[in-house]
Amino acid sequence: MTRAFIFPGQGAQTIGMGRALAEAYPAAKAVFSEVDEALGENLSALIWDGEIETLTLTRNAQPALMATSMAAMAALKAEGVEVTAASYVAGHSLGEYSALCAAGTFSLADTARLLRLRGEAMQAAVPAGEGAMAAILGLDLDTVQEVASAAAQGDVCEAANDNDPAQVVISGAKAAVERACDIAKEKGAKRALLLPVSAPFHCALMQPAADAMAQALSEVDMEAPVVPLVGNVSARAESSAMVIRNNLVDQVTGRVRWRESVAWMAAEGVTEVFEIGAGKALSGMVKRIDRGIATHTVGTPEEVAKAVAALNQ
Repeated sequence: MTRAFIFPGQGAQTIGMGRALAEAYPAAKAVFSEVDEALGENLSALIWDGEIETLTLTRNAQPALMATSMAAMAALKAEGVEVTAASYVAGHSLGEYSALCAAGTFSLADTARLLRLRGEAMQAAVPAGEGAMAAILGLDLDTVQEVASAAAQGDVCEAANDNDPAQVVISGAKAAVERACDIAKEKGAKRALLLPVSAPFHCALMQPAADAMAQALSEVDMEAPVVPLVGNVSARAESSAMVIRNNLVDQVTGRVRWRESVAWMAAEGVTEVFEIGAGKALSGMVKRIDRGIATHTVGTPEEVAKAVAALNQ
């Protein structure tokens, strides 16, 4: 059976995520402690007992979600499951860093620091209130790209996340995104709703953040992943650290090709995916992309036990 481990992105965060894993597995607790030390602050206290508004800030959500995913990986490892039980790893946006940490490309401490920088740089790239993102439901990518082009009118408006056959997220200047929502409804979209995000991710307005990540990634140690990464930018497997480094820079302004990534894995024989960390949003997307792929979520001790049983079949 061909399997993939997939790692969630922003939006999956909840207060309390990973706490049960940390209580059940010393190795999972050690992950949170190492992330706290790398960042020089008690991020785990915010994750477990803080306010959701503070956790949702991009600078906090990105390392927090990665820490929760890595705690789940540590729990799996404690039960005898290595990342090499998967044929591929993949992650949605920041989840790509979690996938690479799991596959040994980055150390845990470096991943935490990279994601803190990434979150801060993405937040700083566009003044608050000037950008927006919206989910367009019920239209395919080609149609949404036509909508975005029509709505731009000299502003930035682009397809940012191609999540599944009926969900594409657009990003750009606030006025253009609002125009695009109106046009999308005229073209038959079931819904077009602005998202509660703090910046317009994965569009050309993020270029200052891409520049910051290019500098940071040029200075960090990277190893080839022990399991190939199916990248957001390429929607196919990559094993070269140099290619992955360049793609991580391009990913900041580029479209997250999640639908294509899952379809590529399915074509390569993947029949089972394990969503490692918080939430189950990616599992839902996978089901809408290819109903032939079985999905498992791995975010609690109970889910770890079920995943281990499934992986040992």
